[in-house]
Amino acid sequence: MSEKSASVIWNGSGKSGTGQISTETGALMDYPYGFASRFGDDRRGTNPEEILGAAHAACFTMAFSFACEKAGFPTSTIDTRAQVRLTPQGEGFVIDRIALTMKASVPGLEEARFQEIAAAAKRDCPLSKALASVPEISLQATLEAAKS
Repeated sequence: MSEKSASVIWNGSGKSGTGQISTETGALMDYPYGFASRFGDDRRGTNPEEILGAAHAACFTMAFSFACEKAGFPTSTIDTRAQVRLTPQGEGFVIDRIALTMKASVPGLEEARFQEIAAAAKRDCPLSKALASVPEISLQATLEAAKS
């Protein structure tokens, strides 16, 4: 069993407020976020959707690597991106799509088996399971030639 934690401190209200996000490991320490970094063009802060995307990409990537290794095909490199879409719904917002894009080099693995393992990893990673209420979670998986 594993349990991790993160914390947020928010000062102010709504659009004018600002927050700081910290994680147990210190990977984020008082990292800023607010209305402008979530809905505007402020690139100095982060936002919940960006962090969710990073977590989902990381979880899926590990699940894929473990599944490949279990099938006898150790991974060489995996590059995964997650795009998380936040859209207005009624008076609030909803995450209605997460698009995972992965490029991986897995020596000896054939395309069909690669796609099968990738789909299973997307379905079975803990973050995908936690995000089951998101209407669309897609995966575009590309098998790249092993680099010599």
